[in-house]
Amino acid sequence: MSALQHTVHTLEFIRGNELAIPTCRILKQDGTVYPGAALPDLDRQKALRIYDAMVRTRALDERMLAAQRQGRVSFYMQSTGEEASTVGFAAALNDADMIMAQYREQGALMYRGFSIDEFMNQLFANDLDYGMGRQMPVHYGSAKLHFMTISSPLATQIPQATGYAYGQKISKSGLCTVTVFGEGAASEGDFHAALNMASVLKVPVIFFCRNNGYAISTPSSEQFAADGIAPRALGYGMHTIRIDGNDILAVYGATLQARRIAVEKNQPVLIESMSYRLAAHSSSDDPSGYRSKKEEEKWRSKDPLQRMKKWLLLQGWWSEDQDKKCFEVVRKKMLTAMKVAEQRPAPTLDKLISDVYDLPPPLLQEQLRQLQAHIAQYPQTYPQNTKATDAGKNNTVGIRS
Repeated sequence: MSALQHTVHTLEFIRGNELAIPTCRILKQDGTVYPGAALPDLDRQKALRIYDAMVRTRALDERMLAAQRQGRVSFYMQSTGEEASTVGFAAALNDADMIMAQYREQGALMYRGFSIDEFMNQLFANDLDYGMGRQMPVHYGSAKLHFMTISSPLATQIPQATGYAYGQKISKSGLCTVTVFGEGAASEGDFHAALNMASVLKVPVIFFCRNNGYAISTPSSEQFAADGIAPRALGYGMHTIRIDGNDILAVYGATLQARRIAVEKNQPVLIESMSYRLAAHSSSDDPSGYRSKKEEEKWRSKDPLQRMKKWLLLQGWWSEDQDKKCFEVVRKKMLTAMKVAEQRPAPTLDKLISDVYDLPPPLLQEQLRQLQAHIAQYPQTYPQNTKATDAGKNNTVGIRS
């Protein structure tokens, strides 16, 4: 309907924040369900797969932050406290749906089957790293798992997701694209361009905003004056919902419904998942400078792993003994995989320009020859036996030829 078809004859201004969007919550922290809550269809097998991915994500974060502090890798970003959001949305998708994430969605990859070894190869930038050492740590990607390689610049993946979903619509694939981003990234112009394009072209894309309260050190209260991110979707004429991002049933159920809307109706959807980053923004950040311990403890009591574990216990699908053994086994696997990955050699220098083009153009080939000549001229500066662990610390391509 055209905006001119509905008219009034009095000067009445409408203020956007007069209507607050509620937060959908299904699961209580003690594992019980709110009265009258609409439970999504989640069977035992899938529930345990979700919980296993959440446990492995938590264990990976623990192990690799410790590794960074030990100087074994240069950088790391944890998703501690946000596992229900990052695993839950992926569990509700078709495994062939495209995911375009930011850099805290390792849980989605974990759920889809990215192995511990594959995580470690990327983090240490060894010769088995799919990115061949060209990316910083935590910039994962997997073509076989339909997970687009992560980019550092904020929000670049959001308009890309709209474009990719447009292709899915044209091809009638029956699939959708999900793009994940923080509320800070929603302040980028790319966010608005992507939502407008998605609404106009009516494409099967889900915009999943992981609102953890901070854009690094900037709290939400200083990022926007309106009622969060969800209302913005209304301005673009799309479906939207706000959910408790620490509630696995709410995340899973909302994404299931969003996918139906996206695929069956070719309409975009925005989900705002309210959570909290219990860890620092990254291994380079000190959150004590901008938030209190009291605030952190409040959210620590809302741990999504504990909430789901208690629900599983009440279903009779899990036990405390199984939980303890699960963590023990996973942590041992993480340590073993890390030790193997850090000892592997770095990618060789000739890999620097491979797979960027089908055939490296003459200019790139000439630049590689110049680099090889430069390295040969200064052997003391560029030792030929650089250890794999050195490549992991810097995430640079090894110089062996």
